[in-house]
Amino acid sequence: MTFLVDYLGCKVNSYEINGSIKQLLEAGYTFFDKTKDSYPNVILINTCAVTETSLSKDRKLIRRYKKDFPKAIIVVMGCYSQYQSKFISENLEVDIVLGTSKRFDIVKLLEEFNNNKKKIIFNENIFNVKKFEDNPIKKDYFHTRAYVKIQDGCNNFCSYCLIPFVRGQSRSRKKESILKEIEDLRLSGHKEIILTGIDLGSYGLDLYKDYKFSNLLEDILKNNKDLFRLRISSIEESQIDDLFLELYKKYDNLASHLHIPLQSGSQTILEKMNRKYSLENYRNILKKIREIRKDISITTDLIVGFPGETQELFLETYNFCKEMNFSKIHCFPYSKRPGTLAAKMEQIPLEIKKERVKKILELSKNMENDYYKKFIGKQMEVLFEQYDKENNIYKGHTSNYLEVSITSNIDLIGKVLPINLTM
Repeated sequence: MTFLVDYLGCKVNSYEINGSIKQLLEAGYTFFDKTKDSYPNVILINTCAVTETSLSKDRKLIRRYKKDFPKAIIVVMGCYSQYQSKFISENLEVDIVLGTSKRFDIVKLLEEFNNNKKKIIFNENIFNVKKFEDNPIKKDYFHTRAYVKIQDGCNNFCSYCLIPFVRGQSRSRKKESILKEIEDLRLSGHKEIILTGIDLGSYGLDLYKDYKFSNLLEDILKNNKDLFRLRISSIEESQIDDLFLELYKKYDNLASHLHIPLQSGSQTILEKMNRKYSLENYRNILKKIREIRKDISITTDLIVGFPGETQELFLETYNFCKEMNFSKIHCFPYSKRPGTLAAKMEQIPLEIKKERVKKILELSKNMENDYYKKFIGKQMEVLFEQYDKENNIYKGHTSNYLEVSITSNIDLIGKVLPINLTM
């Protein structure tokens, strides 16, 4: 039996699909090889539901695979299938629908489907899931840099966000399991580890009395001194404590890049979003970080066109972003998510949202260029991750997440080289 996997969305989705791959390989399934196999027996798709655009991409992906491989068993899992399992089952010709829990029962469910040929919807109330569902991996099949999921779920309930409803409450993974997995991944050849989760900085609060994310970070660094680089996927400003800052002073292999979501640079809008921090605190945290590492890359997420965002409030966001001098902004127009508080608020026209996104992205591009120029002529270590065969170009990243491309006649994947940066 052969299988093919695909996913949309975040780093957590990438990690989780690796767990499913492990389950299938251990059960005797093999990867679909288009040079030898006519079609895959099973297609497994991990979905995203963060925006309405995400749902549209999910549906297009499912329909494409159904069209290309009509005989394959289609399995859909993840946030979209947790959110709209019945719709997917009835309208998208999917054979097995899973949510965001019990997905490591994939082999058992495939056996059940093969035996009776009846559609399966395996989607429980996610708020009944109280413990982290652990499925350690020893290899990342998609990336040179390996993702490690340490936490799932979210307790914040931001007024615009669907994620708590499809991921459930925050659940932490036992530290022993995390440390063992990182050791295994390091020994298998992964030079960079990226810690990921739905609300990464809430790690430990549900599991331990006096052991938080920064304590875990310290244990990982102490136990993996040979690890070339440890990266944090995303962390909230309010979750950065004194120990976290001390670790950035002490460990050079802690990547010089932090993604700290802002969402809005207007205090009025932050409160409507139910974001639990002030702009003053956010400003102070960035100042402390840059005092430790002057040229660290700090990127952020931003939502514009949130209900109630006047032009004046948007300009507050624009000016705050200029002041914070991010190295990049990931900007999205507000997407109405049925079931959330913000969906009941008065909405802003799409044309206004598009125009505001355009302005923020222009600002982001300028800041990104200015940040990169600081490093022209400097030699930096690059971990190479991708190869463009057509153009013979290898691509990789520096510690501060600058993308570097070079040509080479030798294979550079997984290698670290000192590179003099140019435009």
